[in-house]
Amino acid sequence: MSKHHSDRAVVLGGSVAGMLAAAALAQRYTSVTVVERDVLPPANRNNEHRRGVPQGRHVHGLLPQGRRIVEELLPGFTERVLAAGGHQGDILGNTRWYLNGLPLRQAHTGLAALSASRPLIEGTIRELALALPNVTLLDGHDVVGVRADDGGVTGGRVTSLHGGGSRVLPAGLVVDATGRGSRAPHWLADLGLPGPAEEAVRIDLAYTSRLFDVPDELFDGDIVVVTARFPGQHRSSVMQRLEGGRALVTLAGVHGERAPADLAGFTAYAESLPVSATADVVRAATPAGDPVSFRYPTYVRRRYEQLATVPDGLLVLGDAACAFNPVYGQGMSVAAMCAGALRTSVEPAAFFAAQAGLLDAPWTLAVRADVEGPSEPVRRLQLAAVHDAELAEAFIRVTALVDPPSALAAPWIAQRLSAPAAA
Repeated sequence: MSKHHSDRAVVLGGSVAGMLAAAALAQRYTSVTVVERDVLPPANRNNEHRRGVPQGRHVHGLLPQGRRIVEELLPGFTERVLAAGGHQGDILGNTRWYLNGLPLRQAHTGLAALSASRPLIEGTIRELALALPNVTLLDGHDVVGVRADDGGVTGGRVTSLHGGGSRVLPAGLVVDATGRGSRAPHWLADLGLPGPAEEAVRIDLAYTSRLFDVPDELFDGDIVVVTARFPGQHRSSVMQRLEGGRALVTLAGVHGERAPADLAGFTAYAESLPVSATADVVRAATPAGDPVSFRYPTYVRRRYEQLATVPDGLLVLGDAACAFNPVYGQGMSVAAMCAGALRTSVEPAAFFAAQAGLLDAPWTLAVRADVEGPSEPVRRLQLAAVHDAELAEAFIRVTALVDPPSALAAPWIAQRLSAPAAA
C-alpha cells in the first residue's frame, strides 16, 4: 500500500461491488470516497433503475453466502430489504429447481436467500454504505485514470461530467469496481506494465424479462423458480417474487435462441420449456411494464493473480475482474465475497490470490454448465436428488457457493449414488 495518504481509499464505481468494497474498506481507512459516473438516486427513490446498470431490469438476488457477507458488512441490510417488500426464503426449501426437466426434492437447509429487484438491493446497500461516517460519494464523475509515483498508485484521476473539471483524488489505495468496461489493463499499460491474461468464453447468451402482477398462490410459497438448461436444451428461465406483489420472469437462450419481447411470443417461448411452471405463471399473471432484452456474448476473467508485477495501491474486483453468466444469480454474491476479502488484506498479491480462490468455483460452475454440460457423476447426482433431499442439499450448497465443488466428491455421496434404488 502506498505510504502517501495511507489513511485514504478511493473506490471507482458506485454499484453493488463498489459500495460493498467501500463498506469493507471503511473498517481500515479514515476516509473512503466512492466515485460513480451516474448521478445516483437518493435513498427515498431506491426503486429507480439507472443507466449504468443495463442488466438491472433482469433477475437479481443474493445467494446465502452473499447475503451473509452483506449483512456482516452492513448490519440491518436484510431487515430493510424485507421491510421494503423483498422476500427471504430457504435456498432449497423455498426455491424450485428444475434440473434435467425434473424438480429437485425440496427441503429446508437453513440457508437463507434473498429475492428482490436490483434497484431495491443496490439502493439499500448504497444507503447503508453512505451512512457510514467515513464513506462519501462523488457521483456524476468519470474515472479517467490513476496517478502513480515511485511505482505505486497514489490516487485516482476523475473528471466531472457537468463542467466541474478534472482532478486527482489522493489515496493510499485505489479499488477498481467499474464493471465489465474496466480500463485497469490500460492503466497498467500506461505505467509500463503488462496487463492480466484474459480467459474468454463465448456463450452468446440472450435473455428477455417481463414484469407481472402475480397472486401469491401462483408461487405456492416459493420465492424463486429456476428451469435450467441441460444437454440438448438451449432455453431456460428464472422467475422471482419481487416487492409490490409482482414477479419478474426472465427467459434466456444460448447459441442463437432469443426469447421474443411481445407477450404472445414470450408466452410461446415459456411454453417451449421442458416443464410448465414458467408458462403457468405467464398465462395466469397480468403484464406490468415493458419487456426488456439483453445480450451477453462472452464471459471474461482477467487473471490479475498471475501478474508478476502489480503496482502497490491498486486492486480490481467484481465484474472488472471476472464477469460470467448473470442468469445464475451469482454476480452480486461473488462481488460480496470479494469485497469481504478486503477485510483480510489490501496488499495486491495477497488480495488477488484470495480473490482468485473465491472466483474459481463460480467460474468453473458457469463455464461447465454453459459449455461442457454437467459431468456424468454430477448429472447422476442431479437425477438422484429428485428423490433424495440430502443429495439435493449437497448439490445446492455448491451451487449457492457455500461449499466448494469438491464437496460433491465426498465418499457418502458416491456410496449413495452407487447403492441400488429402493424398490
